[in-house]
Amino acid sequence: QVQLVESGGGLVQPGGSLRLSCVASGFTLKLYNIGWFRQAPGKEREGVSCSRSGDGSAHYADSVKGRFTISRDNDKNTVYLQMNNLKPEDTAVYYCAADTGSLPVLYIGDCGMDRWAKGTLVTVSP
Repeated sequence: QVQLVESGGGLVQPGGSLRLSCVASGFTLKLYNIGWFRQAPGKEREGVSCSRSGDGSAHYADSVKGRFTISRDNDKNTVYLQMNNLKPEDTAVYYCAADTGSLPVLYIGDCGMDRWAKGTLVTVSP
């Protein structure tokens, strides 16, 4: 059974850092794209970052470039999102999403995703 489980959200002050983790099970992560999107209250969903399986390259939304870094540990079937210099506008529920071989339901950059996790809340506030 395919499953994605996130952890690492919480409350942080502006300028602070958090690292989100997402453990994948039921499929071999190294074969597929995986990433993160977020949704803030009253706002549209935003693709944050994806890690491509083929060449290992990454896509970042302009709003997070230079501050967020996506990485994966294929041996642990885990993807991380390191978030530095957080801003209040980064406050949102963050979702880990993956391409597990089915038809894409949403896109993060050019990475089509067909599954996502329940989400973890990140709050950036003084």
